[in-house]
Amino acid sequence: METERLTLRPLDPSDVDELNVLHADPEVMRFLDPEPVEHFLTDSFYAAHEKESGRFVGWFEFKPVGDGAVELGYRLHRAFWGLGYATEGGKALIDRGFTTGGVQKVVATTMFVNAGSRRVMEKCGLRHVRTFHVDWDEPLPGSEHGEVEYVLTREEWQSA
Repeated sequence: METERLTLRPLDPSDVDELNVLHADPEVMRFLDPEPVEHFLTDSFYAAHEKESGRFVGWFEFKPVGDGAVELGYRLHRAFWGLGYATEGGKALIDRGFTTGGVQKVVATTMFVNAGSRRVMEKCGLRHVRTFHVDWDEPLPGSEHGEVEYVLTREEWQSA
């Protein structure tokens, strides 16, 4: 899949080194729990590369969660923050999901304090539907403010 500035393709084992570098950045992982990078080597995760340079930007998630819903996620290298890539990739996956993938609803969650990610969700057309609290064994800083869930339905997308 291509956008104006990105190429997206399913992650595969050849991406492990790039994933390890991305996940080793404490700022990238600031609001996230670490997981083994092999967890991301499924059809639901997409490597993002800049078309012009070929550089690995990060990854996007578009994972079925049941009843026609998918979860949108993203993790980008800091060098690519603020360039609109998260919104560009997110919108492309949403558009494809609603037009050809049979998706009925897109959901996304993040920590309340993750203003950057919340802004991306809003730019992708998702709306805040709830704030909730989770009991973590080892809470991350800011977790006391809760988690937020954003949603975009097919009907909302069609009428936008």
